[in-house]
Amino acid sequence: MTSNPLDSVPPQPASADQLTIQTPEQTEVDFAIAGIGSRFLAIAYDTLLQFLVGFIVGLVAIFGIGVSIGTLGAAGIWVVAIFILFYFLLYFGYFPFFEILWNGQTPGKRKEGIRVIKDSGRPLTPAETIGRNLLRIVDWMPFLYGVGMTTAFLNKRNKRLGDFVVGALVVRETSLNELKPIWQAVPESGPASSGLLGANLLTPEEYSLIDSFLNRRNSLNYDVRVRMAEEILRRVKPKLTLAPENMFSTEKILETLAYERRATGSYS
Repeated sequence: MTSNPLDSVPPQPASADQLTIQTPEQTEVDFAIAGIGSRFLAIAYDTLLQFLVGFIVGLVAIFGIGVSIGTLGAAGIWVVAIFILFYFLLYFGYFPFFEILWNGQTPGKRKEGIRVIKDSGRPLTPAETIGRNLLRIVDWMPFLYGVGMTTAFLNKRNKRLGDFVVGALVVRETSLNELKPIWQAVPESGPASSGLLGANLLTPEEYSLIDSFLNRRNSLNYDVRVRMAEEILRRVKPKLTLAPENMFSTEKILETLAYERRATGSYS
């Protein structure tokens, strides 16, 4: 099994608002740590969405059904149980649902341009995402994320308890103007023009490696950039459906893989 370069070297301390991971190729991958302010705005937005959904469902239940619990008799107990379960899932299922679906983002995090990742730079697994969000029960105490906010203030990386438990970190999405990410637009021409390359067969670790390289390539020396691109393609090439007569550059193939992976929503 091929190891992920991002996993082989531990995170290097940089500054209070930045996480730097150094790969074996001596390339540093930087992640800007999300501040408490942006995290607060994200949770406020998500909480507002939860409240609106709960409020609308409550109104529909009251005025749509048009009956009281008393008139339902024994069935009323089940109605109450269903509503309790619904509101439990609305609050505690909302965050893991979206973070698994959107690769570390909820609507609030997406709005604020932040994302949850592992300390190693990798995406969280579904189990880690669920475990992290279950700790919201503690972070919420005594009210309004009192424990979570206090914990975040007391550590340099603004982590709450759930982040410490699974080794997670909330980072800011790197500036689109700086990175010029290739997945924002469909390639005008490239190896995908004749069909998919098989990006859905890549593991999260392989995709993270490609993504990190594309984000950092403009700051690399030319020789290092070429060598890293070729090494990454060599690792994933057995899984791809490249035509024998393929004439596209190594970086063009990696760009197309990144676009294809995100466009098909198979990167979580």
